Amino acid sequence: MLKLTPILLAILYALAMYMVSAARTRRMLDQQSSPLKDPGLERQFNHLARALDLPRVPVLIYDIEQVNGLAAPDGRVFITRGFYNKYRAGEVSADEMASVIAHELGHVALGHARKRMIDFSGQNALRTALAVVLSRFLPGLGVWIANGLATLLAAHLSRSDEFEADAYASALLVKAGIGTGPQKSLFRKLEGLAGAHGAATPAWLLSHPRPKARIRAIEAREEKWGIAAD
Repeated sequence: MLKLTPILLAILYALAMYMVSAARTRRMLDQQSSPLKDPGLERQFNHLARALDLPRVPVLIYDIEQVNGLAAPDGRVFITRGFYNKYRAGEVSADEMASVIAHELGHVALGHARKRMIDFSGQNALRTALAVVLSRFLPGLGVWIANGLATLLAAHLSRSDEFEADAYASALLVKAGIGTGPQKSLFRKLEGLAGAHGAATPAWLLSHPRPKARIRAIEAREEKWGIAAD
């Protein structure tokens, strides 16, 4: 009988984790979401749909108070109840909400949503395999080192995805006639909307790039595309 190595066990664990995570995520979103029905936002979302040559861009509300947008592995796009409430309160404009949806559509189009689920499972597998190997040489420290390396890898992959989705959103917003201005203005508000938590955390450990870095990337695209900055 073949002896299973830690690496093979980690791969099997990753596959199991992916299947469990995907099912849990789908069930949670089904239970806690409903279609977004807001005439003001629908007009902006229709601009995005026409730019993509689609009949419409369906958006759902995920019923949590956190301010965020998200793209599910099955291609659905959500904004949170907390984000929608900021719009209803006048703290976020319809164009800025459209920039959020454009960003999430970028995650869907670029395959990030599904990749993140796989990455999560893979990171758990990597963490398990590293912990087993390192603990042989560094008892008591192997698990801690493995967790740190997996966390750094996850943060790097996530930040890269965010920049790519931002670029997709910029192009889509320009094509839709909305422009990149709302994208930048939302990023200027973002830390205040979401709260100041994490402000002292080094940027290279955050899963999302700092808003200032994202604005600089948008401005670089504006210059490249010959778009007047606002």
